[in-house]
Amino acid sequence: MEDRQPLGIVLSPELEAFINESVASGGYSGADDVISAALRAMKERAGRPSGEWLIGGGICGRLIREKDWSETALGPSDTWSLTLRTTVANVANSPVAKVLMWGPDHVMIYNDPYIDIAGANHPAALGGTVPGIWPEIWDWNREMLEAGFRGELRSYRDQPLVLVRNGVSKTFIFDLFYTPVYEEDGSVGGVLCTVVDNSDRAEMEKRLAASEAELRHVTDAVPMLISYVDRDHIYRFANATYAEWFGVDLENVIGRHVRDTIGETVYANRRSAIDRALAGESFTDEANLGVRSGKPLRLEIRYIPRVEPDGSIPGVYILGIDIGERADREAELAASNSRFRAAMQAIHGVLWTNSADGRMLGDQAGWMALTGQTEEQYSGYGWANAIHPEDRAGTVEAWQRSVATKSIFVYEHRVCRHDGEWRRFAVRALPIIGPDGDILEWVGVHTDITHQRAAEEALRQLNETLEARVIAEIEERRQAEAKLAQAQKMETIGKLTGGVAHDFNNILQVVSGNLQLLARDAEGNERVEARIANALAGVARGSKLASQLLAFGRRQALEPKVVNISRFVRDMDDMIRRAIGEAIEVETVVGGGLWNSFIDPNQIENALLNLAINARDAMDGQGKLTIELANTRLDDDYSLSHDDVTPGQYVMMAVTDTGCGMPPEIIDKVFEPFFSTKAEGKGSGLGLSMVYGFVKQSGGHVKIYSEVGHGTTIKLYLPRAHESEDVAVITNNGPVTGGSETVLVVEDDPPVRETVVAMLADLGYRVLQAVDAASALIVIESGIPIDLLFTDVVMPGKLKSPEMARKAKERLPNLAVLFTSGYTENSIVHGGRLDPGVELLSKPYTREALARKIRHVLANTAQRTATARPAATEALQQPNREPQPTSMELPPTAEAPARFTVLLVEDDGLIRMSTADAFQEAGFQVMEAADGQEALTVLESTDVDALVTDVNLPRVSGRELAARCRTMRPDALVVFTTGDPGSVSDESNALVFSKPYDPDRLAKEIHLRCAGRQTSA
Repeated sequence: MEDRQPLGIVLSPELEAFINESVASGGYSGADDVISAALRAMKERAGRPSGEWLIGGGICGRLIREKDWSETALGPSDTWSLTLRTTVANVANSPVAKVLMWGPDHVMIYNDPYIDIAGANHPAALGGTVPGIWPEIWDWNREMLEAGFRGELRSYRDQPLVLVRNGVSKTFIFDLFYTPVYEEDGSVGGVLCTVVDNSDRAEMEKRLAASEAELRHVTDAVPMLISYVDRDHIYRFANATYAEWFGVDLENVIGRHVRDTIGETVYANRRSAIDRALAGESFTDEANLGVRSGKPLRLEIRYIPRVEPDGSIPGVYILGIDIGERADREAELAASNSRFRAAMQAIHGVLWTNSADGRMLGDQAGWMALTGQTEEQYSGYGWANAIHPEDRAGTVEAWQRSVATKSIFVYEHRVCRHDGEWRRFAVRALPIIGPDGDILEWVGVHTDITHQRAAEEALRQLNETLEARVIAEIEERRQAEAKLAQAQKMETIGKLTGGVAHDFNNILQVVSGNLQLLARDAEGNERVEARIANALAGVARGSKLASQLLAFGRRQALEPKVVNISRFVRDMDDMIRRAIGEAIEVETVVGGGLWNSFIDPNQIENALLNLAINARDAMDGQGKLTIELANTRLDDDYSLSHDDVTPGQYVMMAVTDTGCGMPPEIIDKVFEPFFSTKAEGKGSGLGLSMVYGFVKQSGGHVKIYSEVGHGTTIKLYLPRAHESEDVAVITNNGPVTGGSETVLVVEDDPPVRETVVAMLADLGYRVLQAVDAASALIVIESGIPIDLLFTDVVMPGKLKSPEMARKAKERLPNLAVLFTSGYTENSIVHGGRLDPGVELLSKPYTREALARKIRHVLANTAQRTATARPAATEALQQPNREPQPTSMELPPTAEAPARFTVLLVEDDGLIRMSTADAFQEAGFQVMEAADGQEALTVLESTDVDALVTDVNLPRVSGRELAARCRTMRPDALVVFTTGDPGSVSDESNALVFSKPYDPDRLAKEIHLRCAGRQTSA
């Protein structure tokens, strides 16, 4: 930094700290900039209300903010030290009573819980001094404060202090904790006292002690356990029965913890019960506690909370009653019932009872669980409503006959289970006959036999249809074997094409690269140039052949986008007409409201062109070609009869010709590779194979209809996309340019490596080489500056290229990465699609394609690096940018272009970069954001004149962002850019520009609107 003259100002410690932090962060180029920014920040802070540092605090918080502290020894609150402010804020918001005694005058500042302790001294005590407010305990407080200012900690439990309340001295019991509070320089600024008032507890203990003697006299004669436990689980009372049953001395019980008396294990089981009672719940429990006559006691334990008039619960009464005999009887009954229930479950039975006249009465738990009927619903003959309507009349008739004859009831019917399912049950009921021969009640059992009857019916049907099932199974197995054979064939072809494509494309790359380098040396020699051109055409044909093989094997790297197929068909109209000739009539039919599809645009264009050329050959150059686009749905029935078809919505593209048609035996083979109906030398036999493989890899379906003499229709079903159409980015067709950046080439094939190194060097790049991924990583870790990593995907060795690229990005975050391959395997392609963010240049490639792709990848990386900067730092740096020259036409009345600030929000890097350049050339200050959340951060820290946003954004949508902008920056102009203008048709207070738009026209319109608003203001 160059020497600068003193500014003639004295920096406050706060300003000096701000400057030091800013310079250390590297965000400013000079002290003047730092000081200017710091002064602005200090002015902003100075303009804030003085009470802003204290938030909340209830009554005392409000009093602290409103009080004129200049009348106290502390002075105005905006002059307080940071330590004092922080401590006061913590005190005011503490749920525990706290009082801060600050400075040599011991000025008091406290919180809402302390108000009860201050009593009538509140609110005068707030800002008062300790000796002035508490003269009666000044001797005590003086010693505590002196110790605190010496840095000592003091704490006291159950400390009695005599305070004057309403002119009367009263003793209070406190827990007191004194803590010194240190200033930034290490000195003690004050003492913080935390106060817990135990006066009520002490009074309660006193009353409890007075009543204990009377209680013991009454309870010692009662033959039940009686005890009282306080909130700390300490025994405060126990009667003589307690001592007898537990075999302990009462003197060793009272004042001791429950755990120490009944043992750790028993206490662990009783602790939650005591806590429930202390929370106010009265309840009864049972447990084995104590011993009498050598036998464990089974006690019914009752927990009764003691509730004070003020609603507090200081303890709980615990009463124990010996229920040993009753427990034995209940245990025997429970064992008997358990055995009976187990027997019922073993036979899947549901037990029920009926009265002597056949009516269902009382609690019928089994029937309720089975049918879901309530007691009101099944009472009397209501149980019959759970029987299937077809079985109900027969059931009631048979039941009444058994009741009348006092005979066993056996029946079978369907019952509606609680979940609504009809189940078949076998019913068996027996009457219980009394001594006089009359029926006392009926006991019945319902046994579920649904599965048994189903198995019997299945066996019967199996026997009847066995032959048909065997035939069907054989046919199903034959189809499965055919599908397996087809899958294995496709897998074999895929591996074969992948291996061939990899090596073949490497060879083509060597030939192509050297031919292009040779072409530069042969400029002016027409004969050599012609031969090189022919050789390059042969390379292109070989590359196309490899691409078609990969397409059929479903191994090509697709780059799908959300597109509307109708646009591609319209754009290809001239190309199709030239390809098929003028003698063929072309008709295009597009259905209304055509959906978008998620498909690779280049591949669908190639597919349509292939189908058109095949149709031309089938019509022998004369006839009619119809291209139809429509929305359709393939249902479950269709998917069951066609392999690899997922039910759902599709965009259908049908190509129909009036040619010769094909017989069924030909149709079955047309999609096989190298199969062709054309004369020898007229076709490769890969056109339809490529179309078939591409559509299948994209998740679609292909169907062919043909009849000899009546033409052929091939339908492509392309998966529907619900998103808006992706913006088509226009490819740069300008001059081929190189660069001076450093490129690391990673290629294991020596001829390919030598060729690409020569091509890059010819383009002006500095080139480094590595033979595999491990060697490349060594070069990267060496510290040599590298701008771009250009690596083959398929590499030898344990370290694969994608993993090497990931590690390289960790070491060099700004490194651009470009993959190349003749066959990508599955390392950067998943589901047939390139992984997000991956850039790929397929082999063989031309010098021009290499040059353009490298510039594209480097530009994208630079753009991402720029947008990754924190929005706040970018906002501070924006005013330092030099104004850019503008070619925009200004309004006639403008003398000079106004410098407006535009926030540009666009998640597509290329669109954002080109639009930002246009805005800067128009004279705007441009703030960029890649998503809505990042844009909100900019809006919070920067005033903008216009917001230009895409509608569909990650995290926060453009519409939501616009609404937030109108709240935060109400004077800002809102502009939507979208491929679907109808989605913002209700946004009347905004400009809407449809994609693709002209950035210069957009900049001009924003300038006019912003200038108009400025003039109106």
